[in-house]
Amino acid sequence: MKLLAFAASTSRQSINKKLATYAAGLLEGADVEVLDLNDYEMPLFSVDREAEYGHPELAKAFLQKIAASDAIIVSFAEHNGSYSAAYKNLFDWCSRIQPKVFQDKPMVLLATSPGARGGATVLAAATGSAPFFAGHVKASLAIPSFYENFDVEQGAFKNDELQGKVAQAVGMLQQLDPVLI
Repeated sequence: MKLLAFAASTSRQSINKKLATYAAGLLEGADVEVLDLNDYEMPLFSVDREAEYGHPELAKAFLQKIAASDAIIVSFAEHNGSYSAAYKNLFDWCSRIQPKVFQDKPMVLLATSPGARGGATVLAAATGSAPFFAGHVKASLAIPSFYENFDVEQGAFKNDELQGKVAQAVGMLQQLDPVLI
């Protein structure tokens, strides 16, 4: 299985990237590619820019990564209760090229933050909207109080219950519908 994982964040120290990478590592035998949204920086989307310049090659390349995958794990950073500007911009460009951005791929959606809600607001938005963009959400999970529950140095959970929930969520990708792959 080709598994694509990324954090919807451009922070170099992104805890969501740490979570996405950790989660992707739980799928035994998977060929994992972890993307960095910093590699997909492009001008802010506007219909005027689209009309004048067309679609950025980086947006096309991102969509090709999705097309080449069998499943996707995304961990969402929450910025003021919503998506990060970088993710939203990339998503907006991609949706103009391919309205079915997630291309009928099974997905696990995660979020985390240092706070007690763990990015639950942005995760709810992502989970609710993904099906409209051909994403098949198999599981979603918000991880609260990231630094209290995850050992960044060891790259592992300190909290066994949360570790089990992440493993269970990722395990849902092993129950792929053969029609989808």
